[in-house]
Amino acid sequence: MNDEISLYQRLRENEETAKKFYEVEKKILSILRFKDLFDALLAEIKGQFNLPYVWLSIIENSEAHHLIESINDMDPELKASINIIDRSAFFALTGQQTEPILANEGLKPFFKLLPADRHYLVKSMAIAPIVMDGEIVGSLNQGDAAQDRFEPGMDTSLLEQLATKVSLCLSNVAAHEKLKFLAYHDPLTGLLNRRVMETALARETARASRYNLPLSVVFLDLDYFKKVNDTHGHETGDALLKHLADQLVDQCRGTDIVARFAGDEFVIILPETDTDHATALMHRIQEHLAASPLVCGETPIPVVISFGVASTMDTDLQGDAPAALLKKADERLYEKKAARQNKEGRA
Repeated sequence: MNDEISLYQRLRENEETAKKFYEVEKKILSILRFKDLFDALLAEIKGQFNLPYVWLSIIENSEAHHLIESINDMDPELKASINIIDRSAFFALTGQQTEPILANEGLKPFFKLLPADRHYLVKSMAIAPIVMDGEIVGSLNQGDAAQDRFEPGMDTSLLEQLATKVSLCLSNVAAHEKLKFLAYHDPLTGLLNRRVMETALARETARASRYNLPLSVVFLDLDYFKKVNDTHGHETGDALLKHLADQLVDQCRGTDIVARFAGDEFVIILPETDTDHATALMHRIQEHLAASPLVCGETPIPVVISFGVASTMDTDLQGDAPAALLKKADERLYEKKAARQNKEGRA
């Protein structure tokens, strides 16, 4: 009779555990934002299983790591629950297996999985590797101060099932985030695309007018870009565009807007900046680019740009302010290019 009661209790416990796993899975399966997925996952596991410690270990430079770095509004509590770990250190602990690992003895090596800024009193751990598009990117970890909470030999089938669902969710979220990114960004350079730039320019010109603040727009392009493509190939040309984009972002302020307009043409929107300061910035950028060529193999490829600047302070703007600023900056760019070409033709 006692055996029957014990068996019944065990079945009830297993049923309750399965139900809790199901509730976690149900919560995460419809989520399409990376941040929301981790938020919900960690909170649900803690709540459903009454666990003191739930965290993520993410392999450095994995796709999951890159997605985490792209989150600008991550909650500090969530950020503190994610540990970025070296790839070789992670696989030294897990052996590249995808099955969950339970440990309650000799835990010191596993402490590398713990978030650096947290103090966890862990005497037993469950480590469930998670995968994105067939590649292990980290693990979902649970810890407890009780040594018998996670013992080797326990059934991990439900935990493995949850890790599989998390892996599927990660892949779905990653695909969604990429599509969202491409809707606003140029796929080659990662800069804002022309459509988004035009929206931003309309917003900034309206703000400049409302508060009587200066606003400058820079239109620039690469000199000798066709020659680079013809001499070194289009792959090198693409690398040059990406290199220029990275340097422009690095040299501009966080409030400035850098966008790819088309081909080798770029636009920089400079809020609260007059023509003189915009021109001075572009001269500094030209000097920086002269000292920062693209190195292709052993061949340094110079990065030479021409630019034109227009400002809301200009008195000769005609038409709608955003379009007029772009047109005027574009005209001044080609005036400079024509003057340079004439000079080179006479030399």
